[in-house]
Amino acid sequence: MKHCIIVKFKSGVDYKNMLNDIKTLFDNCKSIDGIDCVRVLNNCVDRDNRYDIMIELTMNNIALETYDNCEWHHMWKEKYGELIEKKAIFDYED
Repeated sequence: MKHCIIVKFKSGVDYKNMLNDIKTLFDNCKSIDGIDCVRVLNNCVDRDNRYDIMIELTMNNIALETYDNCEWHHMWKEKYGELIEKKAIFDYED
């Protein structure tokens, strides 16, 4: 399964300078049993009606609950939550 977090940051947030920290934070999730791959993708079109980044975790269904409760997921919410204007969560299977 692919678990995608699609994020639009608030106006004025310099998210591009935070990308390495966000990548490092989510790379820790690869230590969770059942998570195979983590990617943080930056949108290549800079328009107001576009989201800024997409975080994609490849995992099995069992790992989703573990991820939801892991320290890195909580750190993401605590550190970046107030900087986010809106987000969408989308899960799919290949």
